[in-house]
Amino acid sequence: MVHNDGFRALDRQECLRLLGKVPVGRVVYTRQALPAVLPVNFALDADASVLVRTSARSDLVRAVDGVVVAFEADEFATETRSGWSVVVTGRARVVTEPAEHERLLRTGPDSWMPIQDDVFIRIEAAMVTGRELTDLRATD
Repeated sequence: MVHNDGFRALDRQECLRLLGKVPVGRVVYTRQALPAVLPVNFALDADASVLVRTSARSDLVRAVDGVVVAFEADEFATETRSGWSVVVTGRARVVTEPAEHERLLRTGPDSWMPIQDDVFIRIEAAMVTGRELTDLRATD
């Protein structure tokens, strides 16, 4: 349903479908007691969790392992003033189980950055919310 404010709430399935369309999102976490946002490429796993591949020595690994974070991705078209935004909130964990790590090396996301000592961060999809912005000019 579209309200007069131009936003439409998206259900979980629609949010996950839209996340699968874009290659880059943002991890929102705390660094030195302050909010931090890091753009990353990602993939969705079969359980709807967000997967990020990074270096074992990255600051991100130390900052997010075992804590609740948010992950946001979006897509907007300026010419039509429309688009969507999805937020996944849940606990982030470094994948440490060897068989799972090996599976993700084959099937998980590739990093756009050159990295050594690959690790995967899994963000559980405990809460998935989203909204779509529609062009209000079309109803004028």
